[in-house]
Amino acid sequence: MTSALSKQRLLFTTSLALTSFSYCSVANDNVNSNIPAIANHFGTKGRYEEFSRYLFNDILLVNNNKSLLKPGCSNCTAIHVTAIIRHGTRYPSTKNIKRIQRLYDLVLNETMNTDKWLNDIKTKWLVEKGRDDHRHLAVSLATLFPSLISEENLRAHRIRFITSSKHRCVDSIRAFQEGLLNLWKVTEVGPCHKINDELMRFFDQCQKFVEDVENNQTALEEVHFFKASAEMKRVQMKMADQLQVPYIRITPDLVEAAFFLCSYEFAIKSLNSAWCNLFDETDAQVCTKHHGRYWKRGYSHDINRKSSCTLFHDLFNRLDQAAHEIRFGHVSEAVTIQVGHAETLLPLLALMGFFRDETALTADNFDMQNVRIFRTSRIVPYAANLLFVLYDCSEGLRLQFLLNETPQNFPDIKHQAPLYDTVRETYRELLPNSEL
Repeated sequence: MTSALSKQRLLFTTSLALTSFSYCSVANDNVNSNIPAIANHFGTKGRYEEFSRYLFNDILLVNNNKSLLKPGCSNCTAIHVTAIIRHGTRYPSTKNIKRIQRLYDLVLNETMNTDKWLNDIKTKWLVEKGRDDHRHLAVSLATLFPSLISEENLRAHRIRFITSSKHRCVDSIRAFQEGLLNLWKVTEVGPCHKINDELMRFFDQCQKFVEDVENNQTALEEVHFFKASAEMKRVQMKMADQLQVPYIRITPDLVEAAFFLCSYEFAIKSLNSAWCNLFDETDAQVCTKHHGRYWKRGYSHDINRKSSCTLFHDLFNRLDQAAHEIRFGHVSEAVTIQVGHAETLLPLLALMGFFRDETALTADNFDMQNVRIFRTSRIVPYAANLLFVLYDCSEGLRLQFLLNETPQNFPDIKHQAPLYDTVRETYRELLPNSEL
């Protein structure tokens, strides 16, 4: 109970307290802007809107780029879509709350009452913005694929919903369903979902990953090295000067806590808080590199990628089933909506070869990494989504991949919607067999 009660109290009371705190004098020209200047560097704590800027003016606006709807081939009909989606905007984790608490105590040395948040603290993990993320995404995907994500298919139980057991994911998939029901003004149909942690939290189920990475401190040694780097020390000194506290009191963890406060308050409350004024773009790049996503979920350890094989096989089993059934004129499962975590999406993308840099990210090559393509801010913001769309075309079955509703080429394949057989051949070593 104590840790749960801490979650929102620290986030929101810190913001309110600092409204009148003296360090606001460090504010820069962006203080009156609605969007922090460093918003593109929030990593997995970024808003979906930052990836799809056209949503700023109208959150329900759908990108009408025709390449989203057609694979650029003749006589094509979408027959199946699997959507693997990250949960929506959430409250801070217990680990981050503890860091925020230390920072809060250091700067203010007092607490404030926030009774109005107590009920949400006890009962909710996903903020209302997170529910809206998924309600809006449901409308967008239904607009992009009206023949598949349809009221008819919902009533016929041809849309399947799967989620992680975590409350933020369950709340997200319910919000997604609510978005569809509101769109179609349906009240008498209550879609259900299935919890499957083997698929959506495979990283907990993979013993080798848990032993070699999750519970192995040496697996993140590059993170620890970077905490002691000259780049990080520069940010610590700058932050200490701005807060007017002794340098020795500002640790890398407290730098990260301040950066998180900026990102959380923006994502949850759309607030460009005073915390954001502690960082310029170079500082934000340091803080982003400080995070362990690359080492824990990306290309640094081979098991990171391989831990997602269960989800990868499940994806291709669904595509294979649809490919088989279309021969007989009817696909039984038109849509699969799966909700998980950033930790669900990143290893799968790595397994499939997306966003792989030629040079590995290490503690001593910071200057070389400004152009790296493995950037979580651009890949897995809140409500990030991987869409695999199978088309029946005159020349055969084709598969299109979209990241956050934007078409992406499969690695080493130039066509935006290649033949499905070509995709399977590309990943033949990862699949249990090479035949449909």
